[in-house]
Parts: sequence; structure tokens; C-alpha cells
Amino acid sequence: QLQACGGGVVQGGGALRLSCAASGGTFSSYYMAWFRQAPEKEREFVAAIRWSGGSSYSADSVKGRFTISRDNAKNTVYLQMNSLKPEDTAVYYCAAYTGAYYSQDPRMYAFWGQGTQVTVSS
Repeated sequence: QLQACGGGVVQGGGALRLSCAASGGTFSSYYMAWFRQAPEKEREFVAAIRWSGGSSYSADSVKGRFTISRDNAKNTVYLQMNSLKPEDTAVYYCAAYTGAYYSQDPRMYAFWGQGTQVTVSS
């Protein structure tokens, strides 16, 4: 089970940190990712990281502004979002995937959190 939180309303240029707590299973071999979905748009890949360590990946639209990280002791994955823009407004979801390589395709992810709303005002 994945539980996402940390969303809110922030002015452009501000920052938020999203958290995704994992429970009820072993996610050590999983890729953890954040996706987002704005109204009337498809779900979009944001960032991913392997739970057991290694490289992280992020979409071009958020590189240099968003950072994904994990805390194994707390079974939690974070998304630090800085320099937020109005176009970052969306519902943000965390997800888990057991493949050997990370994927930007949301259809590959079997486990999803409930989503948390991020609204960035101009």
C-alpha cells in the first residue's frame, strides 16, 4: 500500500515536498516513481528511483527543480519540488514497479497511491 501526502497550494517560485509511505509489503526490488495528472490531460511521468539504490530519473520538464529521494528506514519516497510553476499544477501520484529497468509508462506500475493535489498560483 502506498500513501501519498504533502500537496497544497503554493505561489509560483515556491516549494513543496511530497511524501509516499509504503506499507504492507517489501518494495526493496521496486522502482518507485511519481506521476502527475492535470485536468483533461494524460498521466505524466515526473521522476523515478530504485528503492534499493542507484540512479534516479526525472522528466525534462522538472529537471533541475524536482528531486526524488528515498529513506529506507522510513519506507518513504520523497519528491522535493522547488521553483514551482503554475504548469506544475496537478494531482501527484506515487507508484511502484517491479521491472528491471525504470519505466515512464504508467501502465507498467502495479501499485498506486491515492494522489495528492498540488496547486501553484501565478
